[in-house]
Amino acid sequence: MNIKKYLNLKSLLALLAVTVLTFQQGMAQAQDAVETVSKNDGLGKMVSYYLLLFLLACVFIGVIGKVLQVYELTRRFQGKSEGISWDKVNGFLFGFFLIVGLYGVYWSYTVQGNQILPDAASEHGVKIDNMFNITLIVTTIAFIATHILLFAFAYKYKRTKESKALYYPHNNTLEKYWTVIPAIVFTTLVVMGFFTWKGITNISPEQEKNALQIDVTAHQFAWEVRYSGKDNVSGKKNYKLIGSLGGLNNLGVDLSDKRNYDDLKVSEIVLPVNKSVRFTLTSIDVLHSFYMPHFRVQMNCVPGMSTYFQFTPTITTAEMQKKTGEADFKYELYCAKICGASHYNMKFPVRVVTQSEYDDWVKEQKPYITEQMKEKYQLAMKENITSDKNKIVSNN
Repeated sequence: MNIKKYLNLKSLLALLAVTVLTFQQGMAQAQDAVETVSKNDGLGKMVSYYLLLFLLACVFIGVIGKVLQVYELTRRFQGKSEGISWDKVNGFLFGFFLIVGLYGVYWSYTVQGNQILPDAASEHGVKIDNMFNITLIVTTIAFIATHILLFAFAYKYKRTKESKALYYPHNNTLEKYWTVIPAIVFTTLVVMGFFTWKGITNISPEQEKNALQIDVTAHQFAWEVRYSGKDNVSGKKNYKLIGSLGGLNNLGVDLSDKRNYDDLKVSEIVLPVNKSVRFTLTSIDVLHSFYMPHFRVQMNCVPGMSTYFQFTPTITTAEMQKKTGEADFKYELYCAKICGASHYNMKFPVRVVTQSEYDDWVKEQKPYITEQMKEKYQLAMKENITSDKNKIVSNN
């Protein structure tokens, strides 16, 4: 063997060995640090160490690239031909990552597909899921087709000494296809989404009147829920009354409105199955978001104004427990806006039951306006009347 060739090969192998050994030592040290930090420190530091691992891997790849570059330069200085055909390597890598990527898509659908959305438990939820599935199918077909073309062309037309580029700047037919077809597809999806949302939100006055009325007030970091009582009408609230009556009136309920007196304060949302329910949503501090994923319900709770969402639950909690095989399954209300430090605590239990179970539950609920609130309100009214009389006397 030529002594120069032997020394070059020996030097290259030695440099690669040192690089690999250094990387292995660095990875081991970083992994030990990650385990230590994950046990003793918070999530932020653990993420920082994983970021360090990623950067270390990037450095390793960069070092390998430089080693190969030195090897190529050494051959070039010796007047030898190219040692590694990078065009072939790149073409092979494109083909390899196409196969890996397609398997990744298959794995995502088969393994994680069932984790995308829970089963819809409302009438409109089925329509939203259908729209979602159609969109997902269309975009998946477009994704797979375009990436097969992208990676396959890079592999098939990799540069060789015999290849010659063809100048092909323009093709009207192709441009018509890739402009008109996506335009038709996306327009169809947008129109379908528009009519789906219109069907969910456009509620007739008769439907609104017949729905079960529930008032929900969001604040940092909890939900306050009032049922409308026997008259199925929620009484008025006034933000100026928040904290009145010695701090008892934390929602600003207007006690001059008699419709408030039969409203019920509850510690869970209980809904009768197949019965339309209408939520009136407000916030008394910052922006919150009323979110119940199983019912495909999400609506912002905005300070200073009311928003609404009306839907019909179709699967009871007991039926969903059997369907999912989870004996402890329960619906929940979440806040989908990061509203502050304890945002994660904004949960509220939700239960869907039969009509008879709902009727029994309603009988056990207590009015929102307590006797203590009534007494303080009456006392405040007397004080106001006395104050007004004194003003009249003093003026006379």
